[in-house]
Amino acid sequence: MATGTVLIIEDERNLVGILTDYLKGEGYRVESAFDGARGLELWRAARPDLVLLDLMLPGVDGLEVARRIRGESSVPIIMLTARDAEVDKLVGLGIGADDYVVKPYSPREVVARVKAVLRRASGTMAAPDRFTVGELSVDLGAYVVECAGERLDLTTSELRLLAELAREPGRVKRRAELLASMGARESFADERAVDAHVKNLRRKLGTCGEMVETVRGVGYRLRDRR
Repeated sequence: MATGTVLIIEDERNLVGILTDYLKGEGYRVESAFDGARGLELWRAARPDLVLLDLMLPGVDGLEVARRIRGESSVPIIMLTARDAEVDKLVGLGIGADDYVVKPYSPREVVARVKAVLRRASGTMAAPDRFTVGELSVDLGAYVVECAGERLDLTTSELRLLAELAREPGRVKRRAELLASMGARESFADERAVDAHVKNLRRKLGTCGEMVETVRGVGYRLRDRR
């Protein structure tokens, strides 16, 4: 059975009840809130292992909740949204969400996504590896990324994406390869979501951000600036 605490921030109470039953059935502890302000209070009080966060919430909306959480923590966040517009998915991922699910969804699919994201976050990657490219170093075993000696705070998805690029510096990695490294499903929308992850990653890398180069129509590569 799975372990850990999942916080659901969702204003549709029937959906919260269904997800709670499924998650508890898999062994998770569940906390729930029906608006953004209460969700932030519960997040700070419970410090869950993962947050299921609805995009459209009364009061403080889901994107603002995600921004505030991400400003304090790298806890995994899965966005729940009724909006199928790709821009909403990309904006959600751009502020540091690890995955998204579009309504209507199967509760089993949500539970599967929760398990997958928590596996990545728990560090159940292959063997611990360390990569150094110029001033940038990525240590999967220690979950540490540094640029010019300064430690950076990345989400699990961002770390895995960067590690995939750093494994073979100079080699172009297609979006599908980067998706696979993050454990995501391959689809057109998901491939476009890689662009949002990269945009966010470049910002967090600071002076090392320019090392992540776009190869138009193909994907991305990591290059030493020297």
